[in-house]
Amino acid sequence: MYFSDIGIISLILALGFAVFTMVVATLGASRGLPQLIASAKRSVLAVAFFLILASAALIASFLTHDFGLSYVAQHSNLAMPLYYTASAFYGGQEGSLLYWALMLSIFSAIFVLTAKRAPSVLVPYVMVTLMGIETFLLIVLTTVSNPFVRLPVPLADGVGLNPLLMDPGMLIHPPMLLMGYMSFSVPFALAVAAMITGKLDSEWLRSIRRWMLAAWSIQTLGLVLGAWWAYHVLGWGGYWGWDPVENAALLPWLTATAFLHSTMVQERRGMLKVWNLSLVIASFALSIFGTFEVRSGIINSVHSFAYSAIGAYFLAFLCIVILLSIALFVFRLPKLRSEQEFDSVISREGSFLLNNLLLVGIMFATLWGTLFPLISNAVRHQTLTVGPPFYNQVNGPIFIILILAMGIGPLLAWRRTSPRALWRNLGIPALAAAICAAVLPLLGIRDAWANIAFAVCSFTACAILYEMWRGVRVRHHHGEPYLFALYMLFERYRQRYGGYLVHLGLVMLAVGIIGSHFFQVQQDAVLKPGQEMDVAGYKLVYFGNIDRTYPDVEILTAQLQVWRDGQLQQFIYPGRQLYTSFANQPTSLISITTYGLTDLYVFLADWNGASEATIRVFVNPLVPLVWLGGIIMLVGGIICWWPPRRKRPITLSELKAVPVPDPVGAMVVSSGGETLVSPSVDIIDLPNENKGGKT
Repeated sequence: MYFSDIGIISLILALGFAVFTMVVATLGASRGLPQLIASAKRSVLAVAFFLILASAALIASFLTHDFGLSYVAQHSNLAMPLYYTASAFYGGQEGSLLYWALMLSIFSAIFVLTAKRAPSVLVPYVMVTLMGIETFLLIVLTTVSNPFVRLPVPLADGVGLNPLLMDPGMLIHPPMLLMGYMSFSVPFALAVAAMITGKLDSEWLRSIRRWMLAAWSIQTLGLVLGAWWAYHVLGWGGYWGWDPVENAALLPWLTATAFLHSTMVQERRGMLKVWNLSLVIASFALSIFGTFEVRSGIINSVHSFAYSAIGAYFLAFLCIVILLSIALFVFRLPKLRSEQEFDSVISREGSFLLNNLLLVGIMFATLWGTLFPLISNAVRHQTLTVGPPFYNQVNGPIFIILILAMGIGPLLAWRRTSPRALWRNLGIPALAAAICAAVLPLLGIRDAWANIAFAVCSFTACAILYEMWRGVRVRHHHGEPYLFALYMLFERYRQRYGGYLVHLGLVMLAVGIIGSHFFQVQQDAVLKPGQEMDVAGYKLVYFGNIDRTYPDVEILTAQLQVWRDGQLQQFIYPGRQLYTSFANQPTSLISITTYGLTDLYVFLADWNGASEATIRVFVNPLVPLVWLGGIIMLVGGIICWWPPRRKRPITLSELKAVPVPDPVGAMVVSSGGETLVSPSVDIIDLPNENKGGKT
């Protein structure tokens, strides 16, 4: 028996248990039979077990070089290193789809094992929805996209992995992005369960928030890793080109970000219920759209698979998801009325609504640009491409306004903010922005848009840091050292201060994007040994090419010296790799050297024997801030997601009442109109607190 036989049997059994789960969970919920619901939970675990077994069988087939298996023969060969051979598991369409199904089963199992945290009435319908998605994936895997199809005659050696994927980024970027797409399934399942049962109060939001935070964090990591992979592998000097597949990965991230903001308004004020439910549905639908776009072959992208019939299946599934979601949404619309109205536009809930509108606006603009070539081809029978200039001109100003709103929002109070308090809170950040706008022209930055963007980033960064400082200062005044006070703010108020950290990381990422977009310097030169080129203060001296040949690959590198300020910095070796199985698809060995906050990016564009090379050089200022900002965003998301410690009951007598002249940013509790500060205990909602909140 081959490992592939174990794999296909496991897929069939997983499909059977997934269908069994849907039937049993539905019967258990409709007839009130907890035994059937318990059986459905065990069945979900069985689905996860068999998909783990199927995945292990495919990996074992790769590691044993079973070239009688078509998928193994197409995506590996004997010369590949062991780690690339194992990662080829998700390097092609069938394997990546199996990975999608595997991660969905694992997340479903985690939900079942932690189901006590969710409302019990929702659990069976969540399982039905998750297993419905799993059933679709397993039907595709066992029919049109089976990774365990065997060849009539085994091959002596395989074709090998796509050279673009022969990179360390391959080991982490694709699985994280695929997991990000998949992880929106659980929030969607919770939303469907809430609509089916009619339990659309704030309880379902509390259940969904951590799952959405997990999905958002995974997708954030996938996007950052994707940008890093493009920067280090593709050789065009950038990290984001508004490629259709890149856009598809960004779309659900935008709607999930909007949801995480507006959910706070619903929990606090009972508002934006329609928004929240719509954003959850949209996030999942957009993740399926992204999967369809990659697998249908209808677009040209370095990230997409070849044309396949599987695209039609995903399109049909996307249509079913949208139609059923809209039907449930319309059916439950009477339960989604807002409990309160906006008291003032100048309020925290007003800023959250503005954030939502901006994020959804960016999503629609990006979706339109992605779909426009398909629409133009269908209507006018000619494909009109939409390039980066469109996205930069449309989304760029919206992003600047979004960053500005991120700085203003935390400084506003709930319900309404008085003009006096608004001026007092905005004074210092506004001063920082004014100083930035005045100093930048003196430093040689003449571009008006760059100046405006940097000033807005300085405003928001100052507002966030100022707000964090005020919280630290309040705790310090009650006896805590500064560093410990900062730690306690993150420990006890993880969602607020983790969110501030996310915003700070996004500002840092924005600064990196602004710097590299406006001030990138590019220069090409054809060099012979001994010749040099000067680019933005860097001198590169060329010494010739080095050609090395191995059984499976030929590696050609150019040898250059880098000089700066009259001093030799180092030797660099940009080059190309030509794999035997993909001779017409050379891959790049890019030299990226970081000096301070600037990257020197050197690419071997062309060569002629051992004594001539075309060298392309990019000087990319502030790009390191893109990666650092992405890391800070991820850390902030994890802090928001991290489960809080169990809290002991607190009585009012334990609270030390201290008048606070400015409650914004302080740790406050509202009780009967009196503002209190709690320096040593968590904030709690007191029984007689007004639902709208006065803090």
